[in-house]
Amino acid sequence: MTDLTNTPRSRTAQGAARVSPSRSPEAHQPAARGVRSEQAAGYGSSSAEQEAAILEQAEAILRKRFERMGTLASPQESGAWLRARLATRDSEAFCVLHLDNRHRVIAFDEMFQGTIDGASVPPREVVRACLKHNSAAVIFCHNHPSGISEPSAADVALTQTLKQALDLIGTRVLDHLVIGESVTSLSQRGLC
Repeated sequence: MTDLTNTPRSRTAQGAARVSPSRSPEAHQPAARGVRSEQAAGYGSSSAEQEAAILEQAEAILRKRFERMGTLASPQESGAWLRARLATRDSEAFCVLHLDNRHRVIAFDEMFQGTIDGASVPPREVVRACLKHNSAAVIFCHNHPSGISEPSAADVALTQTLKQALDLIGTRVLDHLVIGESVTSLSQRGLC
């Protein structure tokens, strides 16, 4: 039978058991103790001030989360807002404006980048983004790097597919804007 008491592992365990409390690793780290005492000292008389400052910062964060980026009341307003962001791109980008019930902008998502003549848009990802932002309504937009804002048959088909998918989760599709030298609204053409 093998004697297990002489293995290096046993000796290490035995050696560790023999360390006196004054030789513990914590005893040789005055910096660590200094940090602990500074943290403990921080909760002294100024703890009420620190808590008030933390609560004030938390309130500012919450206020910012519920702050909206403005209201879009017409396709012209939406087009102007989006044209400034997409008109100069050299490749197609598909974006979604997430809106609340009062058509205030919750978020602007540039969801997909494409090539000079197209972008792949999986409906599943659009639905996921709408759920993430708790969107009551959306406006889709994409740019045509050629500058010609005439919607293609693929643009119209995509809009219908996305509209059907979002109907299932109760999110309204208000418009799909094609950005070029001008802005074309599919809803104004009865295609949305």
